[in-house]
Amino acid sequence: MTGGQAHRRDRRQTDAQSGLTRDRLYGVAEWRGREFTVVDTAGLDLDGAKDSSRSAIEAQTRIAIDQADVIVLLFDVRQGLTPIDRDIAQMLRKSRARVIVAANKADSHGEAHFAHELLELGFDEPSLVSAQHGLGVGELLDRLLEALPPHQEPSGEDDKADRLAIMGRPNVGKSSLLNALLGDERALVSPTPGTTRDPIDTELVFDGVPVVLIDTAGIRRKSSSRDRLERYSLLRGIHAMERADAVLLVLDASAGVLAQDQHVAGYALDAGKGLVIVVNKIDLVEPAERKPAHWRAALARQFKFAPYAPIATVSAKTREGIGTLLPTALEVVGQRRIKMPPNELNRVLREAFLDHPPPSFKGRRLKLGYGTQAAGEAPTVVMFVNDTGLLHFSYRRYLEKKIRDRFGLIGNPIKLVLRSDEGSRNRPRVSPPGAARRPPPQAGR
Repeated sequence: MTGGQAHRRDRRQTDAQSGLTRDRLYGVAEWRGREFTVVDTAGLDLDGAKDSSRSAIEAQTRIAIDQADVIVLLFDVRQGLTPIDRDIAQMLRKSRARVIVAANKADSHGEAHFAHELLELGFDEPSLVSAQHGLGVGELLDRLLEALPPHQEPSGEDDKADRLAIMGRPNVGKSSLLNALLGDERALVSPTPGTTRDPIDTELVFDGVPVVLIDTAGIRRKSSSRDRLERYSLLRGIHAMERADAVLLVLDASAGVLAQDQHVAGYALDAGKGLVIVVNKIDLVEPAERKPAHWRAALARQFKFAPYAPIATVSAKTREGIGTLLPTALEVVGQRRIKMPPNELNRVLREAFLDHPPPSFKGRRLKLGYGTQAAGEAPTVVMFVNDTGLLHFSYRRYLEKKIRDRFGLIGNPIKLVLRSDEGSRNRPRVSPPGAARRPPPQAGR
């Protein structure tokens, strides 16, 4: 547990199955006006022989121990001390952090059971709690506040941080990419797909800009998402994307593009998020296939619905191309915040209507009253028109391209929202060429 500010997360999903926590999961708690970061680590058994990933999981927990100001050593009050418990306590004695012992599942005063055994560990008297029923939690939180270092006022930069969600299919190297960007083995990396099950928020500062990287679980095909843990991962991954500014869609250069890759990109664009296509593992392909230009041509057909998305080629393993990824992603986030002056936006729209008039439908043609940029970060243009049902799909794409040609908006979808222009009779309309130049009828005719 560390003092200070962090980004808020939803409450953890819990399950009777053990071993669901694999990475370090971060959250924010508030008690008596003090906010502090809570880090949930994987359960330790200190026996790497049971599972090939146990040693990596233990390494994650050791990193959390090194970074913590206060450690809560949690036991089940209904069970006696085991040799593993004593080994963990011995490991924590070497930590610089204050250790507070808590005995969970003390659902009533008569269920203290083996609480007296915990005194053998040499720490202060344990706090008896029932996480399920909330008993004793307030007293435990009071002890934590006393043990935390003095409070420091937040800088306020958290709310200004650019948020990037790292998404993609399982085992394309998302966690490896996160570690490469950080230069720190922060996320669990394993050749086994599905190692990351919960989104992980990681804060850093890049060229003075606060950034939050969100590592998410891989999104699988629907047919393989029947297990409830997979459904948790899918829903939490999509939620992580929804609170991001842009999505780094990670592909495997050696595997090419699969349908799931297109689905993830579709999720991001439907949510109005920025998109950067990251081709990872280029160390596994021929040198000629490692350049962004090669992949722009190779991916043009699969991602024809997002031709504006920049492409970055990297190798998280060798760190090739890693230095260009964050600048590219932050440029996409910055483009989201471009303001389109109303006069300039309407000039672009008028010229677009005049240069290429919209098609007619049943003798009626789309006419523009005026356009304006909607509030919010996702680039959205509201157009007030004579009939909202007259905008053809191809003409919508044409208008989006014209807006993009003028204002950039690299890596970001543009939303065109049509509204009925009922009160625009006194406003000048944009009509097809020639219509406005017809001479008015002469009096008396």
